[in-house]
Amino acid sequence: MRHALLLACALGLTLAAQAADYGGPLFDAHLHYNGEAWQGGSAPHPVSDVIERLRRNGVRGALSNSRPNDGTRTLAASREVRAAGVTVVPFVRLYRNRDDYTNWFRDPTIYEMVEAELARGTAAGPYRGLGEFHLYDSANADGAIARRLMVLAEERDLVVLAHVDDVAIDKLMAHTPSKGQKLRLIWAHTGIGGAPVERVDQLFARYPQLMGELSYRPGLTCDGGKLCPPWRQLVLKYPGRFMIGSDTWVNQRWLYYDELMKGYRTWLGDLPEDVARRIAWDNAATLFKLQTP
Repeated sequence: MRHALLLACALGLTLAAQAADYGGPLFDAHLHYNGEAWQGGSAPHPVSDVIERLRRNGVRGALSNSRPNDGTRTLAASREVRAAGVTVVPFVRLYRNRDDYTNWFRDPTIYEMVEAELARGTAAGPYRGLGEFHLYDSANADGAIARRLMVLAEERDLVVLAHVDDVAIDKLMAHTPSKGQKLRLIWAHTGIGGAPVERVDQLFARYPQLMGELSYRPGLTCDGGKLCPPWRQLVLKYPGRFMIGSDTWVNQRWLYYDELMKGYRTWLGDLPEDVARRIAWDNAATLFKLQTP
């Protein structure tokens, strides 16, 4: 009886340990602070609101990009951000307005805008990357501006955040001087269209600097909010190649920010501690040379 009781207690402790959420710092690798979130007298998400959401979820750093870029510069200049101990990593987004989503890859004024923003910089320092940008048709990865921006990114050591399919990944990489061997590209959603795990594995093997951001990723989690077996296997194979993100592309996503981060902490907690820490924070810290909180 005593032996059975001890065994039951040990099993209970083991299960509790397995179920514990990841408790370390998070880096949000896909944060938008678009105009509708903060502009105007009745803006629903001023900087103070954003910082409180980051703070209570243990988010100590964020890749910020916005439409237009004023939002990112606003976050970067905020004393509240610095006081909260949050590091803003600013990216130049290619969109001044919604029309740019479907036309940026052929519009010479987009390239001019990017150059002007890079020269301007932010209160948090220089821009660290380009994006997020979308290619709803992978053929548009061959557009003149897309080609020029891939060369610019690699030559200036800028990270790219791209919302594209797997075909466009190959096309974008082909436009770089190194043919994708040196370009640091974050694949938004690791293919929101649901590229098979085998295809993601193939691209990771082909391009050593390709990283996957996991918001909105179809098929990522299964019962209990844990990683589905194929994704768990891939994450364990490439622990240094994944990051998490919120993708606050519309204001509604800010309302679910707590839930999004809780979901990440759930499945991160089911991974080996060192792997969880890398995906949650260390991979971004290495990529952007951040200090450990």
